[in-house]
This record gives sequence, structure tokens and C-alpha cells, in this order.
Amino acid sequence: QVQLIESGGGLVQAGGSLRLSCAASGRTFSRYAMGWFRQAPGKEREFVATIRWTGGSTYYADSVKGRFTISRDNALNTFYLQMNSLKPEDTAVYYCAASMIWLPTTPSDYNYWGQGTQVTVSS
Repeated sequence: QVQLIESGGGLVQAGGSLRLSCAASGRTFSRYAMGWFRQAPGKEREFVATIRWTGGSTYYADSVKGRFTISRDNALNTFYLQMNSLKPEDTAVYYCAASMIWLPTTPSDYNYWGQGTQVTVSS
């Protein structure tokens, strides 16, 4: 059974940093892309970043480029989202997900999802 478990969310002031983690289990993810999405109240789920488990190629949404970094630790089967220079508009529930597509940016391209973790950025 595939499980993706997020952690690391919380409340932070604008300009601060948080690191989200996503622990993956239940299968070998070497051929997968792992992604982060976010969803604010009343808004659609929005792509944030994605990374190939093998090779480490990455792709970011313009809104987070230069502020967020996606990475993975193969030995721990965990991937991360380092978020710096946070803004109030980054406030959302953040989800991790897994996909067999190269570097997908659409939620429907992802096969597995975590339960989400809340990130709140105060002004």
C-alpha cells in the first residue's frame, strides 16, 4: 500500500522559512516524479514543484522560483520542500504526490497523494 506522509507545516511570520517533508513507502519510486502542490481556501489545487526521484531533475512554479527548493533523500525515501522568504500568499494546505509522468504539473497526472499539512504565513 502506497503511503505519502507529509510533515513540517506550521505557523511562521512573513520572511521566515519552513521545511516540509514527505515520507514515501509502499513501492519503489525510482521511476516516479514526486511533487508538491498547495491549496488555499476557495482556490484550486496549485502546482508548486516537482523532482525526478532518479536523476534529480526539477521544475518549479514561477510563484516560488528562487524561494523554494525541492530535494530528495534516496536513502530515507523522503523528499522535501525548503521554503524561504515566505509570504502571506503562500498560506495553504501543502500536499505531496507521486506520478509516473516525467515532470508533471497537473494534479490529474499524479497517482498518489498525501493527506496534506497546513502552512500559515502571518504578515
